[in-house]
Amino acid sequence: MAASKLDPIDRKILAELQADGRMTNVELARRVGISAPPCLRRVRTLEEAGYINGYHARIDARAMGFEVQVFAMVGLQSQAEADLARFEEQCRAWPLVRECHMLNGEVDFILKCVAPDLSTFQSFLTEKLTAAQNVASVKTSLVIRGAKDEPGVPFDILEDRLTRSA
Repeated sequence: MAASKLDPIDRKILAELQADGRMTNVELARRVGISAPPCLRRVRTLEEAGYINGYHARIDARAMGFEVQVFAMVGLQSQAEADLARFEEQCRAWPLVRECHMLNGEVDFILKCVAPDLSTFQSFLTEKLTAAQNVASVKTSLVIRGAKDEPGVPFDILEDRLTRSA
């Protein structure tokens, strides 16, 4: 189901939960202007339809002792579907890999990795990532600082777009 198929209340529910996934259903219902029982039904429907994939706390990696953040650009020898799927499965098994995205262009995958220190990341890089089957090349970039880290989607842009197309 496309976002344009959602009614304004569903989109408002999603926007509110994206901003604060910890609020109670009663508070969510108040913010979107409906009573609690239909609000809960709508949330469950949005979850079942796949619009809501989960609820997570945003943890500060550095506060937890993960001082190193690295983006690794990975090139594979083979881009056959079975080889791509095998690499994705490996990435899901590596705890230091927090995100894995398949790209088109010069790089096959970009990985977002965190580590407590540079030597831990270097060990992962040499013993796991570059040693993995089908990996042809790895280029890494160490994050110096982050300027923006916004999860989700910009609901204000979605609403503007839907208003213009109506």
